[in-house]
Amino acid sequence: MLVSAVGFTWVVSTVGERQEVLILARDVAAGQVLTTKDLRSVKVASDVGVIPVESRGEALGERARVPLVAGALLSPRMIGRSAVFPPQGKSQVTFAVEAGAGPSDLARGDRVAVLPGPDGQAVATEEEQGQEPESSVVGTVTGVRSPQSAGGVREVRVLVDTAAVRTATDIQHPRVVVLPAQGREAP
Repeated sequence: MLVSAVGFTWVVSTVGERQEVLILARDVAAGQVLTTKDLRSVKVASDVGVIPVESRGEALGERARVPLVAGALLSPRMIGRSAVFPPQGKSQVTFAVEAGAGPSDLARGDRVAVLPGPDGQAVATEEEQGQEPESSVVGTVTGVRSPQSAGGVREVRVLVDTAAVRTATDIQHPRVVVLPAQGREAP
């Protein structure tokens, strides 16, 4: 019984150990250089793959390789000399979405379909004339910026397949629809 008690005490003390590591204090765009304002520290249960607070100097001055979200634990794979975003085969497209043309709670990470609004259509190029143009694109929201003024347009950045960029940039009066996180549903 004494051995069990000692073993239990050792397990609890080992599991309860916390290490001070780096966490993102705010969102950081891919390619942006990390500064002291971007990082803070937090104590967490020891975890492999995160940067300890003692290594802060190694993280400062490095570039975000991918978009970083406030509150995320900082990993060495997230930073480096150059950005790797967008990933190969993907492109980031920015849409000007009018008030009422999408959910008000649209957020980074939402899987969406972007469709032409009632007054707009995907514009067909001369070579596509006579063919039915594909009018919607599916992607993942990488950022949302609120309108500059009441009733103004909000900026919605979406990561799409590079093959869909032409269709995406031809959409007039875009409407945004949130899709299930998993699945292949698309309008």
